[in-house]
Amino acid sequence: MIDGDHEGLSLSRQMRALMRRIDERYLRFPFYGSRQMTRHLAREGVSVGRHRVRRLMRLLGLEAIYRKPRTSGEHPEHRVYPYLLSGLTIKRPNQVWCADITYIPVQKGFLYLVAIMDWASRRVLAWRLSNTMDTEFCVEALREALALSGTPAIFNTDQGSQFTSMAFTGRLAAAGIRCSMDGRGRCMDNVFIERLWRSLKYEAVYLHELADGFVAQRVIDDWIEFYNDERPHSALAGCTPAEAYCGERTPRERVA
Repeated sequence: MIDGDHEGLSLSRQMRALMRRIDERYLRFPFYGSRQMTRHLAREGVSVGRHRVRRLMRLLGLEAIYRKPRTSGEHPEHRVYPYLLSGLTIKRPNQVWCADITYIPVQKGFLYLVAIMDWASRRVLAWRLSNTMDTEFCVEALREALALSGTPAIFNTDQGSQFTSMAFTGRLAAAGIRCSMDGRGRCMDNVFIERLWRSLKYEAVYLHELADGFVAQRVIDDWIEFYNDERPHSALAGCTPAEAYCGERTPRERVA
């Protein structure tokens, strides 16, 4: 429980620890709403009221799986594009890219991470960290991906204001890329990048005490390099995302 008289931990540190625990449990049980999350925490010895859990889940952008976890809200004046991937066979690199935003906990709060992924190969093409939910860090990641990896036929995102902004969609249109956006409540529309967040957090973020953005940047950079170039992917017949993106059908032999 949150203890105002705790000698070792301030209220803010206790709150961050609770937020982290909620996020960790949500990664395992994304179908939990605030009521079930409160029960789960109670079984682990964490006494906290449902109203506090609900408020923290909203702050983290976490909702039960029937609603997609949201780290950004829609903008009423931005255009929303239709979802173009239904029934589409995606089998080659640069056919479809996707992007999403998640939150990364650090000692004094949390940061926002955006990543751009090639759908067919699962390769992360670009990413950026930010301490605010502005549009610019998403545009910077897009600019880098386009400069280094060419252009996809379709770019899929959720309906967050960063992705529906003219700064983002205008750059896609200028490059001749078709915009696709997840439907409301369609948690599986961008499923591959959601799985990326789960792997990143369990294999890197939650194994380290991220003191600040500099440490987070290094840890994420190291993991994404490992993920792209060394980590075999079960959906890619044992190839890494980099191998699949480059068109290699079998894993490269590596000299010991």
